[in-house]
Amino acid sequence: MEEIREKLNLAARQVFGEALSDDFLVEVTLAPEGSGADFSSNVAMQLASKVHAAPREVAEKIISELPSNFPFSVSVAGPGFLNFIAFDEYYVTKLADFQDNFEKNISRDEYSGKTVVCEFSDPNPFKVLHVGHLYTSIVGDAMSRLVEFAGGKVIRANFGGDVGLHVAKTLYAVLKNDEDTENIETIAKCYVEGTRAYEEDEKAKAEIVELNKKIYQIAEKGTEFDWDDAEMARLAELYWRGREVSYQYFNDFYARIGVKFDKYYPESMVAKRGLDEVRKHVGEVYEDSDGAVIFPGEKYDLHTRVFINKEGLPTYEAKDVGLIFTKWDDYHFDQSVVITGNDIIDYMKVVLKSISLYAPELVEKTKHITHGNVRLPGNEKMSSRKGNFIRAVDVLDEVSELVPTDFQVALGAIKYAFLKYKVGGNIEFDAKASVSTTGNSGVYLQYSAVRAKKILAAVGNVTGELASGAVLNGYEKTLLRKVFEYKEVLSEAVTELAPHKLANYLFEVSQEFSRFYENVKVAGSEEEAMRTNIVAVYLSVMTHGLNLMGIEVSEEM
Repeated sequence: MEEIREKLNLAARQVFGEALSDDFLVEVTLAPEGSGADFSSNVAMQLASKVHAAPREVAEKIISELPSNFPFSVSVAGPGFLNFIAFDEYYVTKLADFQDNFEKNISRDEYSGKTVVCEFSDPNPFKVLHVGHLYTSIVGDAMSRLVEFAGGKVIRANFGGDVGLHVAKTLYAVLKNDEDTENIETIAKCYVEGTRAYEEDEKAKAEIVELNKKIYQIAEKGTEFDWDDAEMARLAELYWRGREVSYQYFNDFYARIGVKFDKYYPESMVAKRGLDEVRKHVGEVYEDSDGAVIFPGEKYDLHTRVFINKEGLPTYEAKDVGLIFTKWDDYHFDQSVVITGNDIIDYMKVVLKSISLYAPELVEKTKHITHGNVRLPGNEKMSSRKGNFIRAVDVLDEVSELVPTDFQVALGAIKYAFLKYKVGGNIEFDAKASVSTTGNSGVYLQYSAVRAKKILAAVGNVTGELASGAVLNGYEKTLLRKVFEYKEVLSEAVTELAPHKLANYLFEVSQEFSRFYENVKVAGSEEEAMRTNIVAVYLSVMTHGLNLMGIEVSEEM
């Protein structure tokens, strides 16, 4: 389509140049089924009113200007559509070039030479990872892979709350029950108990508030500080051990799903920077309000939010201020991509608006992408505070039980089940559907690629030069047309950071391969060389596309 669009644009400008604006774009699409054509364009109808001529007349004039070596037969259909049918020789030439120069033919350079900090997952220490963290980890990694594919240097960053009320609530219950922080399950149980106490018991709430202040002091002093006070020493021991256990738990989980982070940003690391930036701009951007520091969002049709509370502690807002400046100091990024749930859209608008008033260049370089929730059956929103959530590890284990022989296949099924949806809406995960061998599933795609491997193995994995004058059947042409769309799909996926476009394309091309497989003999046929090359280039596309989504193609299934 890109090739046709380019030649049509040149031809139209040669004939009607004076009537066309600089931004005029020729439209080319796949021809409708049953039309007998491969591609179609309504360019003549686009131009008819501009050049005051009938569409069919416009179409004929454009055809007359197409180059003599144009590799498509062209005809005018209906009121003035241009229909294109590619010559068989075109497919053969294109196939050979696409295969021999695969990396060059699919390459993108939108992020060439750029540094991108991609922040995602963002779990809080002292909490258990739930399926929402699994989802955002998979989505964030896929977006990072798209940027890397397009030439960018990606720093995968992870921001989490190692200080704050949730930690104080957890440690309140740990101390009350004489527990320890050696086990993530104990930590998670104590968080739920501490949260309940904070909400239902005023005395407990006051104690938790005081604990919160002490935890900030502990985090600020660091691990090497020697506390004279026995109570503070015990609290520090529980805090640092719980933090260590939490991060080890995160690392183990990320390793299991094939995601690796380059940088962890605990809130305690950026809190002071946030406090300093906010205090520096009090009166100019932020305001004192009853002992706290706020940003008057109503002035900008946003919410007013507290950045420093009455105890002088930074809120989430101030910590996010500190984070953006710390990321800039560390990497001088060309772009900072922040991937979060859509429940903090308004929150981030306030944070970024406040920063834009004194560091607009950082906000201009920041892209906030939000996604919906992975919901429990019955559409109930998950909450670690209530304890009614699906643990991330349980999702992995459930799908692994459905595919007991190959964890990578199970993991690929989960990744595809998330990535096939456009980022933004809510998702209800269905474990059984994710491992279906038919329909739009990751297992179906992986099996399709493995099937292509087996075909190549049957012919000895030999591909070679293609003879000129080859005649292709409809199944071969349809599959090749879909394969050749890959570069255009990659362009859209990279530009929009939209993994779902890649996922949907891979499903469509695998469907075409299934039709090809069911109707076309490869090994031992007279056209074995041609068909082997078609299978090989299909496998290259599938392997590359699945890898961009973090999905490995197994040797056997």
